[in-house]
Amino acid sequence: MAATIDIVIPVYNEEQALPRSILILSDFLKANLTNPWQVIIADNASTDGTRKVAEQLARKYAGVHYLHMPQKGRGRALRTAWLQSTADIVCYMDVDLSTELVHLPELIQSLEAGYDIAVGSRLSPGSRVTRSFKREAISRIYNRMIRIMFFTSFDDAQCGFKALTRQAARAIIPQVKNNNWFFDTEMLIIAAKGGYRIAPVPVRWLDDPTTTVKIFRTVTEDIKGLLRLRLGGVPKVAPPEHRVPRKGPVGEAVRS
Repeated sequence: MAATIDIVIPVYNEEQALPRSILILSDFLKANLTNPWQVIIADNASTDGTRKVAEQLARKYAGVHYLHMPQKGRGRALRTAWLQSTADIVCYMDVDLSTELVHLPELIQSLEAGYDIAVGSRLSPGSRVTRSFKREAISRIYNRMIRIMFFTSFDDAQCGFKALTRQAARAIIPQVKNNNWFFDTEMLIIAAKGGYRIAPVPVRWLDDPTTTVKIFRTVTEDIKGLLRLRLGGVPKVAPPEHRVPRKGPVGEAVRS
């Protein structure tokens, strides 16, 4: 039986972007994903009309569901949705669909081939990225810091395009303390140091010029998070199940 898939889209005040994104995603999944799937709009305390729009979309599209949380935090939204999920594989992508959806089956195939986590990578050979020099430089410096501080091998912690097996999610996510933008980085560092196998998937990624992400605030949070893990120690997690990855076009297993 094919693995079941839950695809989470964390949102905060995205009433304008949601209708287009859900239409595109729903059409893509119907045409390209043979696994049983569902989409979960994880609303972390939106104050605009996001809830109304999301509930309308959930009624309109089969397989689309709405989950509301009373507190803000993208990490909190992912934590809640993933830990509630009973699917074999949990994924997430940003609502702006900056990463081309053609790469979603590649994430799934990586996990089905034996990896524990698959991450979209904008910094791997073969990736194609369109974004400002400033954002590119910050991303490369930040990911270099991670490798130097924690001796990890994954090359892009921040791309909003990831998938985990249910076993990996349930072992790792409860140990992640951050509920905001550092959530991804903390999750991957814990996973890598715990022996979980991470597959990098080179992606085509187009920067969203309307993004509301505050670069300075996010960078500050990220650096504080890295220092917390470096000085306080990386939490230990239960070791992964013995699943031997098959080598393929998505990359080699990442071990730390």
